[in-house]
Amino acid sequence: MASGNDSLVTEFILLGLTQEPELQVPLFFLFLGIFVTTVVGNIGLLVVIGLNPPLHTPMYYFLFNLSLTDLCYASVIMPKMLISFIKKNNISYSECMAQLYFFAFFVISECCVLTSMAYDRYVAICKPLLYKVIMSPQVCLMLMMGTYAMGFVGAMAHTGCMLRLTFCNGNIINHFMCDIPPLLHLSCTSTYINELVAFIVVGISVIVPSLTVFISYSLILSNIFHIRPTEGRSKAFSICSSHIIAVSIFFGSSAFMYLKPFPARSLDQEKICTVFYTIVAPVMNPFIYSLRNKDVHVALSKTLKRKVF
Repeated sequence: MASGNDSLVTEFILLGLTQEPELQVPLFFLFLGIFVTTVVGNIGLLVVIGLNPPLHTPMYYFLFNLSLTDLCYASVIMPKMLISFIKKNNISYSECMAQLYFFAFFVISECCVLTSMAYDRYVAICKPLLYKVIMSPQVCLMLMMGTYAMGFVGAMAHTGCMLRLTFCNGNIINHFMCDIPPLLHLSCTSTYINELVAFIVVGISVIVPSLTVFISYSLILSNIFHIRPTEGRSKAFSICSSHIIAVSIFFGSSAFMYLKPFPARSLDQEKICTVFYTIVAPVMNPFIYSLRNKDVHVALSKTLKRKVF
């Protein structure tokens, strides 16, 4: 740390998920396996969707972007997390701010992708005759451009507000990543603006998408129960249930994490909660959307046969 009137932090120490010595090695191998599975699963889904024209539809276009965001933000977080299990984990101020920016960018983008997927399923089930018109390639592209624009604006807001703070209350972050709450605990300047921006950005990127998803699936479920053929009803419910599981894990844990008042937060609880939407969700999504999807099974078998023969 540099000397002066204020003690300015130039480097942080990430404590990691736990400080218990007997848990360090088992957790390292557990999360290493999760990280490898996340990378392989999401890259596999990207390749399968990209190489198979029958999957070039709006539903799989959004799933492609979901896998991309999962892969990216897991790669932003998990390597530094794994280091904290085996040695002292230092991260420079600039690296910390960069990690915060990309984490916020991809998490906010994922919120919007999941919302777009809910809207796509609503149109497909409730307005099937107009599906190709409403979910045209131009509309899908605009939705994804809006998604990444929201991620960019939200990440810039969070990171810009964090850059204005002075950190002089120590440099030990009680977390496995540079997240907003643990960084605010280290600030010796007012964090009011940061907290206000966090509530606004999280409100827009979590509450609004959550309400959109809830309304979409309420209408979908109402429509499903009016589908007379049992086969059609079960197929529609199977597709939607996969998305409901993914949305519940992601939005539930992120809302619990960021919509509490900052003074009432427990950093240990936040670390466990963060694991769900930063680590559990990215590793589960490829399985949720592939194991329950016959189209992906067929495309995967064709891709493997093409590579082998």
